[in-house]
Amino acid sequence: MRGLIRMQFIEDIAALEALYGTPGEASLRKVATRMTPLYRKWIMASRFCVLSTVGAAGTDGSPRGDDGPVVLELDEHTLAMPDWRGNNRLDTLRNIVTDGRISLMFMVPGSNTIVRVNGEAKLSADADLCARFEQKNRHPATVIVIRIAEMYTQCARAPLRAGLWSRDDSDGLPSAGDILAEQTNGEVGGATYDADWGARAAKTMW
Repeated sequence: MRGLIRMQFIEDIAALEALYGTPGEASLRKVATRMTPLYRKWIMASRFCVLSTVGAAGTDGSPRGDDGPVVLELDEHTLAMPDWRGNNRLDTLRNIVTDGRISLMFMVPGSNTIVRVNGEAKLSADADLCARFEQKNRHPATVIVIRIAEMYTQCARAPLRAGLWSRDDSDGLPSAGDILAEQTNGEVGGATYDADWGARAAKTMW
């Protein structure tokens, strides 16, 4: 904290814009407010996205993936995303119920383009809607219904800088079991947790 006290922070939008300058024309003109043929093609190719929400307890970012398109188009202004079984923390869902603002970043392996969607979301447990996402005779408990406010591509600089699709830095990383054991002083987690996870996941993937 001592170092932060000595830092100077940007406190207003005018100072921020003076530092960066005006946005490029292309960055403004690429924005759509609905699904278009090419945005539709891109999003329907995406099996993975990061979903961000905000609520009374703060912000939340959640990875979402599926065996096929990660969202379904209900109409050109509306997307739907199933909420498949997870850890039941419900951080994302609590936020949606209390504050519908939502952002998504859709990714496709091998492509350095990212498509971003901002909008408003509601949560539905409608049986007919949930049934549209049936996988292996299972239905999601709820579906996130997203009204598109804006949609646009993100330039490829960040994935290119990171070498996102061209490297593997996973060697030597701690496992989920390692981290769980660290946070519980060894009471839960460890090698046994990691070894058993595959069988647990196979039973509850959808």
